[in-house]
Amino acid sequence: MALKLFQFRKLSSLLKMLVKMSICFSPTVQSELYLHEGLNGERMISDRPVAGYVLLTKRDTLTGAGDFLANRAIARATPAEFKAHILNASRKYTVDPALIEAIIQVESNFRPDAVSRSGATGLMQLMPGTARDLDVMDRFNPRENIHGGVKYISELMKRFDNNMTLAIAAYNAGPSAVERHNGVPPNAETPRYVKKVFKAYHDYKITDYGAD
Repeated sequence: MALKLFQFRKLSSLLKMLVKMSICFSPTVQSELYLHEGLNGERMISDRPVAGYVLLTKRDTLTGAGDFLANRAIARATPAEFKAHILNASRKYTVDPALIEAIIQVESNFRPDAVSRSGATGLMQLMPGTARDLDVMDRFNPRENIHGGVKYISELMKRFDNNMTLAIAAYNAGPSAVERHNGVPPNAETPRYVKKVFKAYHDYKITDYGAD
């Protein structure tokens, strides 16, 4: 009887530990996971940077963690798949695909693993809070990132009465800043950002979508 009680307590303790682990790595609680490699090639996942290990990348979920630990390449989408996601999101949210491509080019140069110093991540450089608001669980997932970013552009276009200049400025500086300045915020970055996006937009309209 004592042995059965001991086994029950041991099993109960194990279950509690697993529940705690699942909470720690839940996408709604854990914003980022750090994937490291050691001097001998050993790999490790943590919830913070670890001294003595090289940080390879960050992720929002444990998706692909098994492949990472087994030293297998994590599957990445191809340019053709990016294009398919862009066109699908364009139709779903009624946003010009040339504008989507232009923003991706300026934000990340089509790198799904891009991470900025401020913590913006993925193809469309979504911040953690913005991603949560857009129901993006994994900012490194190309499809999720593109659909989330395009949904955000759609919301900005509606907020600024389809004024593309203001929507682009808001994507960079935030909608509150655009409203506060009643136009493109006159800071060091946003006017140049708007100019870059518009140049890329017109290039994509001509080369990819047949506009004159």
